[in-house]
Amino acid sequence: MKLLRVGPTGQERPAALDAQGRLVDLSGLVAEIDGDFLAGDGIGVARAALAAGKLPLVADPSPRIGAPIARPGKIVCVGLNYSDHAAETGAQPPAEPILFMKAPNTMVGPDDQVLIPRGSVKTDWEVELAAVIGRTARYLEDDAAALACVAGYAVSNDLSEREFQLERGGQWDKGKSCETFNPLGPWLVTADEVPDPQQLGLRLSVNGTRRQDGTTKTMIFGVAELVRYVSQFMVLEPGDVINTGTPAGVALGQPDPKPYLRPGDVIEVEIDGLGAQRQTVGQAA
Repeated sequence: MKLLRVGPTGQERPAALDAQGRLVDLSGLVAEIDGDFLAGDGIGVARAALAAGKLPLVADPSPRIGAPIARPGKIVCVGLNYSDHAAETGAQPPAEPILFMKAPNTMVGPDDQVLIPRGSVKTDWEVELAAVIGRTARYLEDDAAALACVAGYAVSNDLSEREFQLERGGQWDKGKSCETFNPLGPWLVTADEVPDPQQLGLRLSVNGTRRQDGTTKTMIFGVAELVRYVSQFMVLEPGDVINTGTPAGVALGQPDPKPYLRPGDVIEVEIDGLGAQRQTVGQAA
């Protein structure tokens, strides 16, 4: 099932795609697509209503698409989790997952404008598979238990400001948490429709030039291991998001002069079966 939220910023309504690919309104059934929806019977209720074929269509035929879940409690990110990305940045593959946090209010819709921060000259792109948590996860023991906690998957663009991240001291968070730095969606695709999250192609283009073209099978740590591992250090709650890392092709890994993002650039992002994003780059006021 493909779940999404549509409408103006701050006024999104829950929706889904039916078997014909039409956008149907779930707001008469559920209040929001959030942690409570994922942890309760929201997915089951929505699936049954879709199967019955009696849901109304969304009135606006071309609405703005928001992030497919309401603001999460936390966004956990994984660094250097693709072997080719570690190589392009000159880093040794990590022995354990590298974790950092991203501010929850970085999350925007998949086609919303991305803003280059004030003073930034090194804003970078990163196509990533996002795993969305559907049940509380703490001290998970194995991969099966970990995957049972995943409600679904989405396309994420884990934007980064490399100077803030690497040259300004402190942790990576300050280069990862600028406003608009986590477009998510268009859909939350439920886990039953993604039988193997380690067999997905990921692609990203800037101004029509392909920059990233990878596959989740080259992850150093797979989705199940990441969820299990993170649960040893923090409690994951329904609605939380894990950005699972990016393949090679980021601006940071390119020869000088590196092609960092500039106002007017257009970013196109897609993952097999999870949909596509398109962002125009602007400048923060």
